[in-house]
Amino acid sequence: MLTTRQGKILAAIIREYTTTAVPVSSSLLAKKYHSEYSSATIRNEMHLLEQEGFILKPHISAGRIPSDQGYRYFVDKLLKIKKLSEYDQKNLQVELLRMKAQNVRLSRTLARLLSTASRCMAISGVIEKKEFYDFGMHTLIEDPEFNKLGEVSKISASLDLIDERVGDLLQRMEDNEIKIFIGKENPIKEIQKCSMIVAPYRLKSGQHGIVALIGPKRMHYGRNRNLVDFVKKIFQKRQVELIITVSGTAIYFTM
Repeated sequence: MLTTRQGKILAAIIREYTTTAVPVSSSLLAKKYHSEYSSATIRNEMHLLEQEGFILKPHISAGRIPSDQGYRYFVDKLLKIKKLSEYDQKNLQVELLRMKAQNVRLSRTLARLLSTASRCMAISGVIEKKEFYDFGMHTLIEDPEFNKLGEVSKISASLDLIDERVGDLLQRMEDNEIKIFIGKENPIKEIQKCSMIVAPYRLKSGQHGIVALIGPKRMHYGRNRNLVDFVKKIFQKRQVELIITVSGTAIYFTM
């Protein structure tokens, strides 16, 4: 268990690295996040965090980045889960209705919607039908973590066999649970340099499906978890209600 100060410093490192993909220095943290702590104090705490395996030093860099252990601690102990904002929900609903008007299948529509909103790769599908859609590989390979052709090939190959990997995922999950796999925790070994947020769902027909996000370990865990939960609920209800106010009158759209 980390001290309160160590937790704040770890969270600050993760927030900064999530945004910049650049190793984080103690001087930057002192200046930008924790002005109440001196650079020397932060440096000492970062040294302890590194010794305990929560952060690590990349080659040729003076800064530090989070380790898988650091991300796991952040997700389990420090992450504050908030509801998806009404603004985000309405934007997603409007976009969903727009795409549905183009008669795109719901699974493909939601994979595209989820990928666009998260800037990660999204997968959705019905398990019994072995029918899966993915969207966002082009977005994923824009991240500096995946700029090597070999990494892209591994991810692409794993998705080609996603219908054979669903069982491995479900064995690691409880019914109706949203699960976050970080790095080497990932049951799909070809994407162990990624993090994955997965949610199983059950349709009214009784069929089972999954919706998942795959992205860099420095993804926005809180928001992405909320996005997955939002899309999961759409699948389960097969209904979206959008309320638009026009001249003081609420107009309801249902699909």
